[in-house]
Amino acid sequence: MRVETFALFSGIAYLAAGLLGLVPAALTPAPADAPPIHVTVFHGYLLGLFAVNVLHSAVHFAIGVWGIVAGRGMTSPKVYARSLAIFYGALAVMGGIPGLDTIFGLLPIHGHDIWLHAGTAALAAYFGWRSAASVERRAGAIPERREQALPVAPEHRSRPDRRLPRSEV
Repeated sequence: MRVETFALFSGIAYLAAGLLGLVPAALTPAPADAPPIHVTVFHGYLLGLFAVNVLHSAVHFAIGVWGIVAGRGMTSPKVYARSLAIFYGALAVMGGIPGLDTIFGLLPIHGHDIWLHAGTAALAAYFGWRSAASVERRAGAIPERREQALPVAPEHRSRPDRRLPRSEV
């Protein structure tokens, strides 16, 4: 997969997550033992798993739009992937530290968000820092179908069907 394709797919996924975080039916109330948060507009657990609020959804929305723009070639998809790797890597680490797991009460990044952010960071790092030589080497390893095909002799229409014995023709 090319870095442009990764940017487009991750952009669509994060745009969808950002929009879904603004749908009250997709949110379940936060449990009583959840870390306290100051911004409680649209605060809950997206699909019952991921802690979100309106700011968190806005960040997902912005990253999604940036990914779609990068995937379409309007900005650099490699810069997008590298920035995503650094940003989500930092969020994954911060999500495991008490006090920082809500970014000082603004955005909830704890619980299942940690592994989602870590996975996003790992994929983005792979696509952002993958060398162009490895991509070219892989692409050159599989020759095109036309190069693999053996030459075929032109068919001789003047001769009868060669599959039948001569006595039946």
